[in-house]
Amino acid sequence: MKRGQHCASCAPRPAPDDLLKSLLRDVSRSFYLTMRMLPGPVRRQISLAYLLARTTDTIADTELADVPSRLEALAALRERILGRATAPLALGRLSGGQASPAERILLERCEESLGLLLNLDEADRQLTREALDIIISGQELDLQRFGAAGAGQIAALETGRDLDDYIYRVAGCVGEFWTKMCAAHLWPAAGVDGESFGKGVRFGKGLQLVNILRDIPEDLRKGRCYVPAQFLAAAGLAPKDLLSAQNETRFRPVYDKLLEVAGGHLAAGWEYTAALPRMQVRLRLACAWPALIGARTLGQLRHENILDATRRVKVSRPEVRFLIFRSVALCPFARAWEAQFSKEMKLIPPSGCSKNQP
Repeated sequence: MKRGQHCASCAPRPAPDDLLKSLLRDVSRSFYLTMRMLPGPVRRQISLAYLLARTTDTIADTELADVPSRLEALAALRERILGRATAPLALGRLSGGQASPAERILLERCEESLGLLLNLDEADRQLTREALDIIISGQELDLQRFGAAGAGQIAALETGRDLDDYIYRVAGCVGEFWTKMCAAHLWPAAGVDGESFGKGVRFGKGLQLVNILRDIPEDLRKGRCYVPAQFLAAAGLAPKDLLSAQNETRFRPVYDKLLEVAGGHLAAGWEYTAALPRMQVRLRLACAWPALIGARTLGQLRHENILDATRRVKVSRPEVRFLIFRSVALCPFARAWEAQFSKEMKLIPPSGCSKNQP
């Protein structure tokens, strides 16, 4: 057995609260830092919501099971999350075939995660349920759209509205949940206005759209094209044309427009972050890090041939550490702190300035 691998049956089982620590770290990668930075009054609730969302996402992405089986498992988990069923989940087949030990444990210990959900206060439990219900609906829609897709048969979203609806369901609704939870526990007397809700939604949508625009080659290999066919047709392209890196020049105008949409959403997310109470330092940092990393990712995407499947666009760990340390150092200096995002966005070359274009 290779180092780092273990037998699920003989591995020590951490206490339930460690689901929100060690297991969360193992399945959430860089986003774990954001979870740990959250203020104590909301850390547990938001971390649990993320852990359960990762559980549903793992089910949706388990290709060893057919689409109907995955949809059935998601429906059963939704019923448990919403408190409409109590029967134990049968996830053995799905968990047993996971290549990632962390994701296998995530499914094996789903009942314990659900137990933590039941331990939340009623208001927190209801907010969590509402968000997860919307997220699961997006995952189900994804499976239904792309269920028959594969490397030789690419399916695409039809319209820009379809794309916007998808990124709301799987990420934009998280901005609503995050905002409601923080307002309830961190500044209950002040509440929150509609503008903040809107910017919170755009924040989540922007982060998801960045991921989509970064992962185009990987998604295409699975037969999934999240770039709307409507946009591609206007440029004289079909989804299968994105399999060739030589078509980057033709695709670039479409891609740049989507990058601009993502940048606009992230800018709204930064406005959301800057408007948070200054005394909420941990919360401001927890919001700032994804926004800054997203902005830097956009900068990389601007001057890479995204259709080149041999290149993986990713902000390096040293860059992430730099963004984190700089944000912490600038906390006492309001203007310098708020200027971080605009500095990152200025690193993004204007549309049409790709190194792959004249």
